[in-house]
Amino acid sequence: MKKISIEERPDWRQTAEREGFNFHTIDGERYWDERGYYLFTEQQITRDLEEPTQQLHQMCLDAVARVVDSEELLRQLAIPEAFFDVIQTSWKQGHPHLYARFDFAYDGTGPAKMYEINADTPTSLMEAGAFQLLWLEEQMARGILPVRATQFNSIAEDLVRAFAEFSAQTPFYFSAMSGSVEDRGTTDFLRRMAAHVGIDARHIDIEDIGLDADGRFVDLQGGWIERLFKLHAWEHIFHEEFGRHVPASGTQFVEPAWKAILSNKGILPLLWQFNEGHPNLLPSSVDLDSTKPVPKGWVRKPYFSREGANIEMRTPGDQVIAVDGPYTDAPYILQAYSPLPKFGDSYTLIGSWVIGDLASGIGIREDDSLITKDTSRFLPHAVID
Repeated sequence: MKKISIEERPDWRQTAEREGFNFHTIDGERYWDERGYYLFTEQQITRDLEEPTQQLHQMCLDAVARVVDSEELLRQLAIPEAFFDVIQTSWKQGHPHLYARFDFAYDGTGPAKMYEINADTPTSLMEAGAFQLLWLEEQMARGILPVRATQFNSIAEDLVRAFAEFSAQTPFYFSAMSGSVEDRGTTDFLRRMAAHVGIDARHIDIEDIGLDADGRFVDLQGGWIERLFKLHAWEHIFHEEFGRHVPASGTQFVEPAWKAILSNKGILPLLWQFNEGHPNLLPSSVDLDSTKPVPKGWVRKPYFSREGANIEMRTPGDQVIAVDGPYTDAPYILQAYSPLPKFGDSYTLIGSWVIGDLASGIGIREDDSLITKDTSRFLPHAVID
C-alpha cells in the first residue's frame, strides 16, 4: 500500500458536476482530491480487506440475532423500549437491507482494525462506487495509469443486483434532508441504480413526508409511501414525531429498523464480547463513567457520534486529541487506541463497503488529524500487481 502522486484530470470539476457529484468542494476546500491515489496489491485487497469485511459482516449479523432476543442488550444499546417490537419484527421477518460501510485502520502490512460499522446511513457511496471508477477509466485512457490497473469496486453493479431483489411493481421513494447536498447526491445515486432494474425510483425530501387519515406515510400528492429509503438515522427517528407513526404505517423501510442495533457504537463492546481476540476487532467496553479522563491508550466515543464528533483519544504517550460536537448526552464506549497510518502529512482511513451481503469495494478518506471528519478528503485507489 502506497500513496502515489499523480496528474489530475484538467476537467475533473466539470466531470464531477456532470455526474451529479456537486459536493466535490466543501467550504472552498477540496473534498475530492485526485492529486494522489492509493496503490494496493491484489493480496492486500483480498486477504486484508475483502475477506475480513465479509467475515465482519457475518459477525455483525450474528450479533443482531443475539441482541434482538435480549431486552437487556437492547437497553444497553440505548434503544427506546417503544421500538423493541419494531426492531425484533424487522429482523425476524427478514426485512431486506441494502448497504453498510466498515471503517478500518490499515497500513498495508497487518490486520485491518475495525473502528466502527456505519450500518444505517453511510455516505461517500457515490464517490466510492462511481466517481473513483470513472477516474480510473479516464486515467487509463489518458495513459497515466497502466491498462492492467483495476479497483476493488463492484459497488454499482452490486447495488443493481441488490435492487433487483425488490419488486418493480411498487414505487420506491428515496429521501434525505433537503438542506444536505451530500445526502441528496447519495440518494440520487441510489435512485439511478434502482432505475436500472425498472424500479419507479422517486425522490422526496424527508420534511415533505406526510401522514394520511389511516396513519400511512404519504407523498405530496397523497400517494402511499409503501417503500422508503431514508437517509435519516433510526436513533433520530426514535425520538421524533415521525417515529411514533412508524409501527402502524405499513411502510417498508430501507435500512430496516434492525440496523439500529449496528448503527451505534454500543455494538462494538458486544462484538468484542462475542468474538474476543479476533484480529480485526479492537478491545472495546461500555464507558461506565465518562466524567473521568480517558485512560492512556484508549479512545472515548459516544454511541451515536458521526463524522468524528465528540471523540476523545489519549495516546500511549499521553497526548489528548479531541473533537467537539453535539453528542454530549449519549452513553459512551472506550475502544483501544489504534492510530490511523500516516502517508506523508495525512492520516488515512479505509471505508469498506458491503452491498447486500457482499464485500463490494473501498473508499479512502484522509485528514491532517488522527480523527476523520465530514470534511476529510476522499482519494481514489488502484490495484496494480
